[in-house]
Formats: sequence, C-alpha cells, structure tokens
Amino acid sequence: MGNKIMDPIVGKLMGLRYKSHPWHGVEVGKEAPDIITCYIEVVPTDTVKYEVDKVSGYLKLDRPQKYSNVVPALYGFIPQTYCGERVAKYCEEKTEKEGILGDKDPLDICILTEKAITHGDILVIARPIGGFRMLDGNEADDKIIAVLNNDAVYGDYKDISDCPELVIDRLKHYFLTYKDLPGNKANTEITHTYGIEEAHEVIKRSLEDYNERFNNLENMLSI
Repeated sequence: MGNKIMDPIVGKLMGLRYKSHPWHGVEVGKEAPDIITCYIEVVPTDTVKYEVDKVSGYLKLDRPQKYSNVVPALYGFIPQTYCGERVAKYCEEKTEKEGILGDKDPLDICILTEKAITHGDILVIARPIGGFRMLDGNEADDKIIAVLNNDAVYGDYKDISDCPELVIDRLKHYFLTYKDLPGNKANTEITHTYGIEEAHEVIKRSLEDYNERFNNLENMLSI
C-alpha cells in the first residue's frame, strides 16, 4: 500500500532532514496484510510503558508499570491503520454485542521473536498469524499477534494455532492486566482468540478506517 502523505521522491528527500511520523509517515508495505511493517514502542526488557505521542511522533514515557508484569513480546502498532467504524462493526458481528466503538488508535500488534531486541522506536517486518478480540469497556481494542519475518524459532508459524499454549497464555495475561492500577482493575476482556484469516480482515478494515479518517491529510500537509 502506497504512502498517502507524500510521493516517494519527496518522502526520501524529507527523510534526509526530518524523521517520519511513525503512524502517518511510514508505509505498511505492498504485501499487507500478509507481511507488514510495524513500529515497536515497548520490548520485554522495559519496566515502564512507552507510547508514541500522536501529535509529534516521538516516543514518550506513558507510565511506570505499577506491577511486575512485562510485555512478553515486541509491542507496538501497524502504521497507517485506525480502529474506527469498520473495525468496531466487525467486533460487533463476532461478539454479538451492541454499541461497540473503535478506540481511535492505530491497530496494536505483538511480535514474537527469539532475538533479544533491547529497545523500541524501531521498525520491524512481521507476518500476522492471529490475534485477540479485546474489549476495553465498550471499545474494540484488537491485538494482532505476529511473528518476526524469517525468525529462526517462530518464523515457520503460519497460524496462531501453531503457538504453544503457554505463549498465548502469557500474552493474554499481559493484556488483561497491564492497565490495572492498585485498587482499580481495568475493565478489559478478551472474547476470542482468532487465526490468520480474521487477523487479515481486522488489518484490512483498519487500513480502510485510516484512509477514511485521514483522507484529507495529504492535502493539509501540502498546504
């Protein structure tokens, strides 16, 4: 999928002087949703939660982790995606719940790799294999599960069913507890674990939601 914000020549020239915004200025890749470029915010060695500042594009400290749980994989988002009406409607169809909204953020992704990657604010190439259908209150908050492309251990996984149950349980535990605060448990739930076909559908819908939400972004930047 092409970059909607700038043509390739201008993009390369701008990149010599300015850092691309990881949400809007990075291409998801021509082979999406099979193989995608992802932006990593948090890695397993982090003891605090980092998150991209949506305005500036810089990685910021979101919050220290109150408990000892750490993310068990690379964690970030898929550029040029948006959890809007289409993602929310798909969640409604699959959960048979009404009144679900998109969380208005880029689509989250967790990437399995046997390599020790020690810091975020990087781009990696990954292959989605499934995901968690997660609700945060009444908002769709899907978590795509992927493997690092050509990873020595996880690279042959084709579907989330190839993952050991322990790996899935660790990921679930993290996502169900990472927003908890002392005396205040987060209102989150995982309704389904789904495979590669549904993961691809969620990614496609999030790309369409992004195109609709930011369809004037290119014109605004050119001005």
